[in-house]
Amino acid sequence: MATIEERKGKDGNTTYRARVRLKGYPAQSATFERKTDARRWIASTEAAIREGRHFKTSESKKRTLSEALDRYMKEILPRKPKSLPHQTRQLKWWIREIGEYSLADVTTALISDARSKLLNENISAEKESGKTKTRSSATANRYIAALSHALNIAYKEWGWINDNPCSRLSKLPEPRGRRRFLSEDERSRLLQVCKNSNSKHLYPIVVLAISTGMRKEEILSLEWSQVDFHRRVITLYETKNNETRVVPLVSHALGVLKDWQEVHGSEGLLFPNTRDKTKPIDIRSPWYTVLKRADIENFRFHDLRHSAASYLAMNGASLAEIAEVLGHKTLQMVKRYAHLSEAHTSAVVERMNEGIFEDGKVT
Repeated sequence: MATIEERKGKDGNTTYRARVRLKGYPAQSATFERKTDARRWIASTEAAIREGRHFKTSESKKRTLSEALDRYMKEILPRKPKSLPHQTRQLKWWIREIGEYSLADVTTALISDARSKLLNENISAEKESGKTKTRSSATANRYIAALSHALNIAYKEWGWINDNPCSRLSKLPEPRGRRRFLSEDERSRLLQVCKNSNSKHLYPIVVLAISTGMRKEEILSLEWSQVDFHRRVITLYETKNNETRVVPLVSHALGVLKDWQEVHGSEGLLFPNTRDKTKPIDIRSPWYTVLKRADIENFRFHDLRHSAASYLAMNGASLAEIAEVLGHKTLQMVKRYAHLSEAHTSAVVERMNEGIFEDGKVT
């Protein structure tokens, strides 16, 4: 039910107070100078209430971005333990910059302006040299992604906003992913130095990384219950994309792990910390040491994963097969290895042509 009440002020001016009452919803009212405006408001408000849009708009005016992000960090982020530390840092940055704005005022333009500040903000400085460091486009995209997911929850689950303003913001272009991988000589030197390292954990860890393409966190958090020597597989339950992945355990890596089990037992973590067996070992210091001794430059532990993918490509694996081994949902991340499988692709095309053509005739 809707009503319009005509009112006359002390100054003689007439105003119109529109009021909308629908069963099951709180009454809504607004005042206008023209009766036609009051009628339009009634029509749009009744439609919005019936479609479930009106009270979302009301919530967006009452709630601030800070409230939304605080609730998200309290209720949603704990479900994503691997993302919790860095996404907490990212969301707190948004709170500091634009947290005081109401959700209704958090527009695409406001977020874009804040992103520009994010990119130009100095995150470290060397006073002696005067050098400064700013965030990359890739990092800015991660900050936007964290904010966007929080706003999606506010939109879809809480009904605090009508849409997600981040959805209209274009991603910043990112540089192509690293393609650094070990040459045959580098691989030989690295494995030999790892084998002679004082850190006995390092050799089996590096062998696993090269053989399987697993991430460092996946390897260090491995427990013996995940290793199946009979089936020759390792099962990863907690992965970056939150899906279970089964990794083949073959050849040299299989033998290395069997030897490791004979010496260190088959309970708990494969590579526990020497002081606290419930925590994984920290390999940062010995890793940097072996890189220096092996004379390998511009190389990170994660590049062992790139090395595994590159070796797969060079040995005839398709991009789809590489993606499956590494646990990527799409082929986008493995396209950087496409040039390494050109010989394999050419051989596939050649076999196809030989099968359908014979002496210039279609068979």
